[in-house]
Amino acid sequence: MKAVVCSKYGSPDVLKIEEITKPVPKKHELLIKVNTTAVTVGDSRVRAFRVPLSFWLIAKLILGVFKPRNPVLGSVFSGIVEDVGSDVTEYKKGDRVFGSNEHHFGAYAEYMTISHNACVATLPKGYSFHEAAAVLWGGLTALYFMKKAKITKDDTVLLNGASGSVGGSLLQLSSYLGAKVTGICSSGNIGHVKSLGAHNVIDYTRTDYKQSSTLYDLFIDAVGNSSILATKKILTEKGRFIHLIATPAVQIKGLIALLFSQKKFIGGTAIPNKALLHELKQYIEKDAIKPVIDRVYNMDEIVSAHEYVDMQHKKGDVLIQIEPIK
Repeated sequence: MKAVVCSKYGSPDVLKIEEITKPVPKKHELLIKVNTTAVTVGDSRVRAFRVPLSFWLIAKLILGVFKPRNPVLGSVFSGIVEDVGSDVTEYKKGDRVFGSNEHHFGAYAEYMTISHNACVATLPKGYSFHEAAAVLWGGLTALYFMKKAKITKDDTVLLNGASGSVGGSLLQLSSYLGAKVTGICSSGNIGHVKSLGAHNVIDYTRTDYKQSSTLYDLFIDAVGNSSILATKKILTEKGRFIHLIATPAVQIKGLIALLFSQKKFIGGTAIPNKALLHELKQYIEKDAIKPVIDRVYNMDEIVSAHEYVDMQHKKGDVLIQIEPIK
């Protein structure tokens, strides 16, 4: 079968299409014929081994010392069940499924295997493969942190990075719950952010949100470039600072910065699982969150797709069509 292989860490040029052995499902696994995957920020970081210094050693041990332990990247997918192992009863051949194999990857290929107990589910009603693949990365991350932050209809939210995949998903879900969300973005993304449900928008190229006279119940950093010390001044007395990509060092800084107050720091890395995916699917079927597709590339355009994501200007998700369009 064809697959995109990452034989070493580096620029997008390290990605090559090669013929590799088609996987065989174990007794607890599904064999999935992949239709669509995405180039997530996580895929880009792993390919380049672009990790914070405090994560460097543990990332090397987990991902691979000199090259990715699994050379076939791709964390999210949609496709059709080709075969099932002997212990699998929940799924059958022909089922249309989507999911995340974030810590094991494998979706940059014509076929992949995944445990039936992992983060996989049948497609939401009425959804195409493209739509299903596009809602996963941002939706799962957003829902994970929404639950940790306990966002409610009474909250006022300031969202940094409102136009991206995760930020856009957070904006949609928070607005659906009734929270009043102010999105931070560039001039060119104002219309897009408003269309996702933002109550207000701050153009960071013209206004410094840290100088705001308005206080917020939550500040959510979906980008990772905000100052905790500077931002805590615009939080309410019991406000929460949510950092979606906080390294251990950032988490310690956050806890120290808010130590002598009733304000709370919440950070870490989202951990997708089957239960979270089924909850996201329920939100999808209520139209609480919709996919935002920036671009779609063919499998043989994988280098161009990674180059585009590396520019950090995408709106929503960048998809890779694995199954040839007929």
